[in-house]
Amino acid sequence: MDVNAMAREEMIAVPPGRVTLSDRRTQRSWQADVAAFRLGAHPVTQAAYAQVTGEWPSTAQGERQPVESVSWLDAVLYCNSRSRHEGLTPAYRQVDSESVAWDASADGYRLPTEAEWEHACRAGTAGARYGPLDEIAWHRANSGERIHEVGGRRPNAWGLHDMLGNVWEWCWDVYDAEVYKSYRVLRGGGWFDEPWSCRASVRRRSHPTFRIDDVGFRVARSVSTV
Repeated sequence: MDVNAMAREEMIAVPPGRVTLSDRRTQRSWQADVAAFRLGAHPVTQAAYAQVTGEWPSTAQGERQPVESVSWLDAVLYCNSRSRHEGLTPAYRQVDSESVAWDASADGYRLPTEAEWEHACRAGTAGARYGPLDEIAWHRANSGERIHEVGGRRPNAWGLHDMLGNVWEWCWDVYDAEVYKSYRVLRGGGWFDEPWSCRASVRRRSHPTFRIDDVGFRVARSVSTV
């Protein structure tokens, strides 16, 4: 394992803004204001995950590949463990249940909200993608139906890699509590998805204990506490 893995997990400053989110299933759209925050330049790698947890859960293993086959709860636990590792206050409480509590005043690592995620993905653009798909994302038509190392595609204007394609990314938010209970939001599309799924607006959902080989996550921190 590369002991310097976390040192290379760069955090990018994302400016404040407003984003319009939409849901294809319900045909609903809504606006959200986003405060400035910091976001991982790419999904958490397997080496960084192992450095914190001692575990290599991924199906296709490689130090610089995104960690995958991790649940939403696994991601939350990683955030807290990494925070403690770096002497920060963990962002989450009551992690032994599906109703995890987020301490917004904590200075530790956390999952981005989906509004933060989409705002960061778009990086000031208004279209479905922040660039030509084959230049910015690994998807079913160009991935060879396998995961790839992080940072192999062109980043967006704010320096964020793999916001689309390679692995879906867990976000903090509950998808639709009335219909799907505790299911959480996934964003970004993955290496096995058709091109239409790799768009800034696409939302997916799954149970917080769900694990599969095209789902990972990236970490965020709040600027006011950094």
